[in-house]
Amino acid sequence: MFSVFLTLRGKDMKSLIGDKKFYRMVLIVCIPIVIQNGFTNLASLLDNIMIGQLGTLSMSGVSISNQLFQVFNVSVFGAMSGAGIFLAQFYGRGNRDGVHHCFRIKMLLGLLISILAICIFKLLGPSLISLYLNDDPTDSMTTLSFGKQYMDVMLIGLIPFAITQVFSSSLRETGNTVLPMKASVIAVIVNFCINYILIFGHFGFPKLGVIGAAIGTVVSRIVEMGINIAAGLNNNYLRDAMHLDKISGDIFKNVVKRGMPLLCNEILWSISIALISQCYSTRGLSAVAAINVTTTVTNFFMIICYAMGNSISIIVGQRLGAGEIEYAKDCDLKMVFMNFMMCLCIGVALFLCSSFIPQIYNTSIEVKSLATSLLRVSACMLPIISLYYSSYFTMRAGGKTLLTFFFDSGYTFIFTFMVALCLTRFTNLPIFNVYLLVQCVDIPKAVLGITLVKKGIWVHNIVNEL
Repeated sequence: MFSVFLTLRGKDMKSLIGDKKFYRMVLIVCIPIVIQNGFTNLASLLDNIMIGQLGTLSMSGVSISNQLFQVFNVSVFGAMSGAGIFLAQFYGRGNRDGVHHCFRIKMLLGLLISILAICIFKLLGPSLISLYLNDDPTDSMTTLSFGKQYMDVMLIGLIPFAITQVFSSSLRETGNTVLPMKASVIAVIVNFCINYILIFGHFGFPKLGVIGAAIGTVVSRIVEMGINIAAGLNNNYLRDAMHLDKISGDIFKNVVKRGMPLLCNEILWSISIALISQCYSTRGLSAVAAINVTTTVTNFFMIICYAMGNSISIIVGQRLGAGEIEYAKDCDLKMVFMNFMMCLCIGVALFLCSSFIPQIYNTSIEVKSLATSLLRVSACMLPIISLYYSSYFTMRAGGKTLLTFFFDSGYTFIFTFMVALCLTRFTNLPIFNVYLLVQCVDIPKAVLGITLVKKGIWVHNIVNEL
């Protein structure tokens, strides 16, 4: 992989390393996002561990529901992304009206997606959960019951989640990454405390199990939403955006034009991931539980990768909006390499911890052993993931949304999902072999991504068109 970087750069290693000023700039943006993502994923990890103490069936039911909710979460993220590209570039250009219009577009889309999701999950929730249940009928019915209980409560938190994403993403794109971080930290603390009390019935409260976990998550989302709204009221760029006003037709048209591929991308990608998980579930509830542990833990170890991707989008987007094209290109490749090196180190750490982490869960020896093996595969894949993740955000920062659609969700559906489908339907390979082969499908994607980054076809100042 080092040779790939050097070949693409055509220079020596020094060209991939920035000076103190560069790293200071990146860290100012990245560290608050790391902390925010870290606490968010820590909350998910702690939830997972606490629910895991209730047994494999409870953990599997919640895991399946969360897999379905992930389609909603990522759809909201996709809806924010199109307007976010414009918002970051408008902010870099100092255009307040442009920022206001983009914020209102985000709010409109976030609320529409939330209402649609609530209707779908209310009507089809049990049927969707049942798609993942392929084991003993008694265990499957129990798992379905846990999943439905959890889902019914979680529906209350969908609108607060969407509003939080509108404010937190807009605050970051206008240069304020600290307040969304603080909101996430407080929300995680609230979530952990309520979960500890209600899942296990401490301090005289009833023992609610998976319902208690859902209540904790919903309350924490409402708290986080309130803090982000308060932060928005104190933001010079966003305060006036909260007033009800007309949205510019030209900006809305361009946001839809650029953003629709991103929204479709996130929806198709999340559906593809849900379908891949469904493929894994054909190997039984032990596979579902082990994949759940692996995904939750890996997401926690990937917080820096996620934060660097968002930082690329913000920093490169602002520089493009300011017309600093060459500086944007130089910053981007340095940040891609920086992300790769950090994920390489994190992958080593995860590999070394892989045999200890599953022991925390109250589940069978089979699930623990399988989770250990899958975590080692994920650890080896972290540097590869960082490359295509950074490439995705680079292309997105330049407004190349149709390209990101084919690169991200198009590749995932056509190649990754189809490989998982064929391996689980037409072979008898055990889940470890299937998981390993499916993960390896992303290696060509990473090489393609870094090649597209070097070619610079993503470089585009989209706000000059308005």
